[in-house]
Amino acid sequence: MRYQNDEVSAAAAALKKLFDRAEDKRSVLRAPELAALYDRLKVLPAGKARAEFGKEVNALKSELDQMVREHSSASVVRKPIDVTAPFDVNAPEPKLLPLSSGSKHPLMKELDNILEIFGRMGFTAIESRQLDDDYHMFSSLNFPKDHPARDDYDTFVTNEGLIAPAHTSTMQNRVLKAGKSGLEKGEGIRVIIPGRVFRNEDLDARHEHTFYQLEGVYVDKGIHAGHLIATLQAFLEEYYGQALEVKTQPFYFPFTEPSFEFALSCPFCQKKGCQVCSYSGWIELLGCGMIHPNVLREAGIDPDVYTGFAWGGGIDRLTMMKYGIEDVRYFHSGNLTFLRQFS
Repeated sequence: MRYQNDEVSAAAAALKKLFDRAEDKRSVLRAPELAALYDRLKVLPAGKARAEFGKEVNALKSELDQMVREHSSASVVRKPIDVTAPFDVNAPEPKLLPLSSGSKHPLMKELDNILEIFGRMGFTAIESRQLDDDYHMFSSLNFPKDHPARDDYDTFVTNEGLIAPAHTSTMQNRVLKAGKSGLEKGEGIRVIIPGRVFRNEDLDARHEHTFYQLEGVYVDKGIHAGHLIATLQAFLEEYYGQALEVKTQPFYFPFTEPSFEFALSCPFCQKKGCQVCSYSGWIELLGCGMIHPNVLREAGIDPDVYTGFAWGGGIDRLTMMKYGIEDVRYFHSGNLTFLRQFS
């Protein structure tokens, strides 16, 4: 646009150069050259000259406004990026990116190892659920309604009343019902149940709100606590590749009777005492016990004819002990430096 007034024309030329150089294009509307024109308008005497000067100053302001709007609304056309492409799509010539193969997560590697050992021991694996209901989480496991034992499980519950399981024992009733017909044919129930569990925990080096657990269930005629201890000891000695001592001490779980805490001699110091076992020589590993008669009855199994045992323990803890990992949070951190140690 051409301006008749020399003062306005000179200011317009200067402001357009400023616009071209400025990163913030709106700064041209605050430029001193434009402010000086409005200051000049204030001191001009009223009359035709002032009106024409004001008209041109306003026209210049409108032109600058339009330039700013057009710049702001102008779409910058960028080439789409294919994140799956094995080359740099923005390079002048396609250049292959360095590729590195992925690896299995250490917990999944150890889970495969655990399943293989129990498979050789005659157990079938069934995966647990990540959402369940109150019946399978509590009622089917001999937790009476409003029983204080329910308070031991600080669980996550959805608005629909579904529960993020705090233990893989939520599958126990299903496993027992599914195996009932086999029991009557002389086939024992031998099942392990791996799965992810969730608890409202204060996080630290030994506690996570999400971790992996392994449930074990064995039911047949004449099963007793000696079978339970022997089964777990045989598994642990195979898993850690060395002879181990084990011991139990009384505990309480609503779904087993009698119930035990199961500990093994420290595989790192051979009971001499170290940081891993808190210098006690023993590591408390899991909870276990003989399946409560009420749990068997709830699944339609006669506890006067059949007995069985069950246990539940953390896969994360087994893995930490095997590799001397000091912080459980490493498993879910996404830290590639940590994960690549197991590739």
